[in-house]
Amino acid sequence: MNKIDPQFGIKLKKYGAVDFTACYNCGNCTAVCSLSTQDSSFPREMVRYGVMGMQEEISASLKPWECYYCGECSEHCPQTANPGELMQALRRWLTAKYDWTGLSGLLYKSLPLSIFAFLLLAAGVIGYGAYENFNLAKIMHYGHLFEMISIGAVFAIILLPNIFRMWNFTVLKPGSKAGIGIYFKAMGELFIHMFTQKRALGCDDNQFRWFEHFILVLGYLSLLFTTVVLDWFGTSNQIIIAIGYLFSAIVFLVTIDFVSGRIKRKKEISKYSQPSDWFFVIWLFLMGVTAFVVRLFIDLELIVDNSWIYYFHLIILVQWALIIVPFGKWTHFMYRSFAMYFARVKELAKK
Repeated sequence: MNKIDPQFGIKLKKYGAVDFTACYNCGNCTAVCSLSTQDSSFPREMVRYGVMGMQEEISASLKPWECYYCGECSEHCPQTANPGELMQALRRWLTAKYDWTGLSGLLYKSLPLSIFAFLLLAAGVIGYGAYENFNLAKIMHYGHLFEMISIGAVFAIILLPNIFRMWNFTVLKPGSKAGIGIYFKAMGELFIHMFTQKRALGCDDNQFRWFEHFILVLGYLSLLFTTVVLDWFGTSNQIIIAIGYLFSAIVFLVTIDFVSGRIKRKKEISKYSQPSDWFFVIWLFLMGVTAFVVRLFIDLELIVDNSWIYYFHLIILVQWALIIVPFGKWTHFMYRSFAMYFARVKELAKK
């Protein structure tokens, strides 16, 4: 028997859902959505699940991750039920559902708690700097070490268990039986969507936004590789230095456009931005611009007299690595990729 929770709508509003209970099931959203098919009433099915509070069905579904929110469903909704925002809220709710620590849900629902977490980490970085007597060379060394350790630790301790929980909710519990060979056969789907976000191309009039996301993903991953593996701040190799400048410039230039869009709020997708949306784009912008300036100051031999810029960059880096990556909107990038992978696994298992 399906369990219905009439209070679920109140919970979803804390995750950013807007007036979705006004839906009277007219089907306009499904009619205009390019992801809708004869076998999949998209996104109307998820709207009904949300209105009726069918949490188990939502937990078992991969559909919220298939949506890239072009905004057409919300634009054509006669009741202004904002189905696109509901899909966003469901993704935040699912992120909290997958997270074994419970911190994602707390940070999504409480802006004061998020701000406190950011301030706590900033104080920790400043306190560490004072402990080391603000020895720039030593702090830069341990800052690079932190980058290397945090990537592995966050993935192994938080993200990997969460992926297994997602797999349990969406594949194992619904009873999809797939042999190990199917998982290997579908593996290409994971990497295709992780690096290209190919599904977004299915959205009408979304090609430019897809291209921006594609460039941003490549720029971000390349900058991460350059700073962590190639030690961009510590190298004297001119090729590596030039590559780092290029990728950091790509990151902050693309995010400028994202921030600008959220400020102008002209498009449907920017009308109801939540704090987690702002944190993601602003911190990503700051990551790119501070990395660029730190390396520039190193090359101009200004870093010693302006060491504050590195401390600021390190604060942004620590906040990004310990808040936004494991508990914020960055996780949508990972869960969406695995959703496409699991969907392919389930499809092959049926065949």
